[in-house]
Amino acid sequence: MAHRAVITAARRWANIPVTLRIAIIYVLGRLVTTGFLAIAAELSGPGSRFGPDATVGSFVLGWDAQWYWLVAWEGYPSVLPLTESGQVAENAWAFMPLYAYAAQVVGIPFGSWGAGALLISLVAGFFACVMLYRLLHRRIGNSAALWAATFFAWGPLAALFQVGYAEVLFVLLLLIALDLVARRRFGWLYLVVVVMAFTRPGVLAFALYLGLYGILRWVRRRTDPLPPREVVHIIALGALATATGFAWQVIAGIVTGDPGAYLATELSWRRNWGIDAEGFIPFDGWWQSAQFWFAQWGMPAWWGLVALLLFVGGSAAALLFAPQVRRVGVDLRLWSASYLLYLIAVFFPQSSTFRLLMPLTPLWGAVAVPRSRLYRLGVLALCLLGQWVWIYHMYALGNTYWQVP
Repeated sequence: MAHRAVITAARRWANIPVTLRIAIIYVLGRLVTTGFLAIAAELSGPGSRFGPDATVGSFVLGWDAQWYWLVAWEGYPSVLPLTESGQVAENAWAFMPLYAYAAQVVGIPFGSWGAGALLISLVAGFFACVMLYRLLHRRIGNSAALWAATFFAWGPLAALFQVGYAEVLFVLLLLIALDLVARRRFGWLYLVVVVMAFTRPGVLAFALYLGLYGILRWVRRRTDPLPPREVVHIIALGALATATGFAWQVIAGIVTGDPGAYLATELSWRRNWGIDAEGFIPFDGWWQSAQFWFAQWGMPAWWGLVALLLFVGGSAAALLFAPQVRRVGVDLRLWSASYLLYLIAVFFPQSSTFRLLMPLTPLWGAVAVPRSRLYRLGVLALCLLGQWVWIYHMYALGNTYWQVP
């Protein structure tokens, strides 16, 4: 009887429209995350950034959400703030405008910027799950694609669906963009690229991806025809992504009168880690981070270079040879490689690393490929464990340099 009941339930579940199934999975995931955040609020103490009176609402407005709120209410400074030593201090130019102002508009009926930010993150998260399924189901099958969306909705970074961060909105736009490329519907992509560029940094990685995608299409042109109009689209979109990727730096320079305003602002965050960066040097952040972290652990700094090489080599091997990764398609592997190279070039690895890996969301498809139910349930359990560990450290504690989301 129990076996029949399970089969009947499975058949009923399979007959539910896939969008509704994703909605049910997503809502259940948000209830779990809300529970974790509520527990974290109870555990928050005097040493936490949020204090002993923390609430789930204060988490929504915590950390970088404060900067987006500041952008919405005060805009961007025309004069860069300076530290006592005369260096550029942390300021709003590090945060793109679209999410901040969109939350302001959406929050008007509620009289609250935070409500607008929460709604945008929640809604964008649901549609990102739908788009992830849409992007993957023809590649890895319906069941695996649904599990990939589940891992995404319930994953270690699921709290970002419910706080005032722009990551989830960016991932939604990214998945739409990747789907448009896969379907070769380039017209709408011009708009999506521009919106992405002013949501959060990362569109330069998309420019690199388009370049690699164009090369791939050219190499395969005899078996996969490449019409001249598509050549024009790929080149134009790559140029647009490159131009908009640098546009914010230009805007910051014009408004402040300092051509290096944006990069100086970004580098100001590194000083919190004891890194006195005089200027931006591509790929230097990883070496600086290695020196910092391995010094903290009492290990030689050159071990960091070895760790970096192992990371790069392991990532390249996975993207090139792992059969599960190969299943998601060469285009999504090209995107993943492009974004990883972008991170290595511009990022200073620290506690925000996990959050900045969120644009690699399509790789959940590779995780979902194995068909074993026990395996998939095990992955889901690890997702929940990772989610709680992340929430506990970043929100319940949040009291030291490596507990910043």
